[in-house]
Amino acid sequence: MSGGASIVLGERAASSPARGFPIYAWSVLIYNLAVILWGALVRATGSGAGCGGHWPLCNGEVLPTSPQVATAIEFVHRAMSGVALVTALVLAGWGWKAYAPKHPARRWAMWALVFMLTEALVGAALVLLGHVARNESVGRVYSLSIHLINTFLLLASLALAAWWSTRPALARPAKLTRDSRYQLAAGIVAMVLVAMAGVITALGDTLFPAHTLAQGIAEDFAATANFLIRLRIIHPALAIAAAILLAVLAVRQLRRHVAGPLRTLSSLMLILLGAQLAIGTLTVLMKAPVPLQLAHLLAADGLWIALVLFTSERLQSGRPAA
Repeated sequence: MSGGASIVLGERAASSPARGFPIYAWSVLIYNLAVILWGALVRATGSGAGCGGHWPLCNGEVLPTSPQVATAIEFVHRAMSGVALVTALVLAGWGWKAYAPKHPARRWAMWALVFMLTEALVGAALVLLGHVARNESVGRVYSLSIHLINTFLLLASLALAAWWSTRPALARPAKLTRDSRYQLAAGIVAMVLVAMAGVITALGDTLFPAHTLAQGIAEDFAATANFLIRLRIIHPALAIAAAILLAVLAVRQLRRHVAGPLRTLSSLMLILLGAQLAIGTLTVLMKAPVPLQLAHLLAADGLWIALVLFTSERLQSGRPAA
């Protein structure tokens, strides 16, 4: 970013209230990744009904007595989510005090709180509607898709709050070309669609595990198979197409031979794309063991965060990718 083209919004961004905010913001983001992984463990182990149909209580109790394993797993997730809500409240309050009204760190900290609240509401709805454990209804697919989109919005808000807490912001960024805007939008949409298909695939693998790879492939194309199984083939197809699109975006930026955040984020995207493809292949070959499912999810979340920050930087710089 050239100094002559940028206008820093508010001198308060560098004042004492902002000291420590970046570290805290990144810590909140990392903590939420842990919460998401634990939530995936709840789904993978079928522990979503561990607290029965009660929310926010667990089996009608504040603290479950003599809990079963499923109850303990679900209760820990609820406790972690409660802590996450408190950290989001602190982040929003701190960002409001530390940064000027138009500073992106302040704006995204407030959005993070909004999406944290909706995350809690969606999580409650999953329990109250019974879209947990062995439920294989179409309604659960819709619920999980909504949950996934909200989680992505939450991660994006947290990442942007942390990212822009240490960087100057342009009051009037340069405009991107129409093609560049379309490419960035396509990358975001592709990533969301792949993640939604991944949620459906993971649910199918949990409810209808295949004993062998050949059995799993045969079930994917069987007319009598459950719809969750027949939808599994969509995920790898979308993943390959999205990987090509994101790789093109990253490589075009690297070809500019310019140092800075965009180059770093482009390299990170390529690394995470490679990790995703490798872990995804192993997950299929090894019949989706839980550790690989969690690793696949973590890499996907990391790739989403890198893509969001890459897009934000491109929108600020306004420079063509090639």
